[in-house]
Amino acid sequence: MPYVSEPITSEHDEAPRTPPPPPGADVSSTRSVTTETPPAGPAAPTETTEPALTSAGPVRPLDAPGAESTADLPFGRPGRPMRGNPFVFGFTAALGVLTAWWLVQAVVSASSVLILIVVSLFLAIGLNPAVENLQRRGLPRLVAITAVFLCVIAVFTGFGLAVVPPLTTQSTDFVQKVPQYVQELQNNPLIRDLDQRFQILEKLQQYVTSGDFGSQMFGGVLGFGQVLIGAVFNALTVLVLTLYFLGSLNSLKKMAYRLVPRSRRTRATLLGDQIIDSIGGYVAGNLIISLIAGVATFFFLVLMEVPYALALALIVALTDLIPMVGAFIGAGVASVVGFFVSPTVGIVCVIFFTVYQQIENYWIAPSVMKSSVDVPPLATIVGALVGGALLGVVGALLGIPLVAALLLIVREVVMPRQERA
Repeated sequence: MPYVSEPITSEHDEAPRTPPPPPGADVSSTRSVTTETPPAGPAAPTETTEPALTSAGPVRPLDAPGAESTADLPFGRPGRPMRGNPFVFGFTAALGVLTAWWLVQAVVSASSVLILIVVSLFLAIGLNPAVENLQRRGLPRLVAITAVFLCVIAVFTGFGLAVVPPLTTQSTDFVQKVPQYVQELQNNPLIRDLDQRFQILEKLQQYVTSGDFGSQMFGGVLGFGQVLIGAVFNALTVLVLTLYFLGSLNSLKKMAYRLVPRSRRTRATLLGDQIIDSIGGYVAGNLIISLIAGVATFFFLVLMEVPYALALALIVALTDLIPMVGAFIGAGVASVVGFFVSPTVGIVCVIFFTVYQQIENYWIAPSVMKSSVDVPPLATIVGALVGGALLGVVGALLGIPLVAALLLIVREVVMPRQERA
């Protein structure tokens, strides 16, 4: 009878193996037994050979089933992947740092253009409520945009026509009266005493007659001309961009909302519309307050017979748009002109602007802003200070509505999420 043994398995070989026959056993009979067809039943699992593991990864023999042969790879077998190579990691990190530095430099270089774009978008959002109001009255959007934009151009044109001629006239008068002012200084006892001690007028005369004064004056005129040309160019750029943003504001909002996932798009749309309405209400309310300040200043200066009342009223209205310090700037300019008329008129101007600022801060501004921007006073001050420190006057103008938007997001998104946590 042939020798049949029980299958022996090891931890490295799960398939049954037959041990060698004992000495003296019939090898042919053993072979016939081991090659018999197994009985019917569930198929035994096919033996698979696991690839050997090395430090470079799994290695498969060339003749293993499923392995690619060198005939199928005309350029040879690919080498090890370079994902863990330190040279590749260092090069990728250095490339990321250089890209970030280049982006920062690009933003800094284009900061002036980006500021113009932000201001134009801000103005477009602020003028959009007026456009929608005209639309509700039956005007098409294109006609409403044209009407609002013509009003804006008329305001800028009126400001230029009211301010530029007085400045030109006063500059000419000042140049013509310089000798008279010098003579008055010489007749003043205090100035005469200082001149005898320190030779102030002599040094001033030497400086004026030297070439330094002429070169600096010429450079100042050129610098003033460059600033004026730059201001005109920036104003035209802002007007054109505002017109484009105002015309495509709805499409820009739809495109921005589509970037939000569908599950959150409805809530993001509601929050975005509320933020845009708040910014528009802030701009509209600020314009109304400035208009009231300009009209009140104009009638007061006309009553006190202060020259250039219209120009001074426009300056007060324009500076009143600047949070915190704008009203003091406009009041200071108008009061200085009043002191040139007479000390009494100057003192009356100071009293008028002090009383008016209290009325504006505690009655006019709360009444106008109560339905547009709900921002605590501390947040208003912080927003104006931070915005002014970052972007100057433009940052101070944008700081308050941006603070209002952040407070809305905190109140509607962050706080409910913290309550559910």
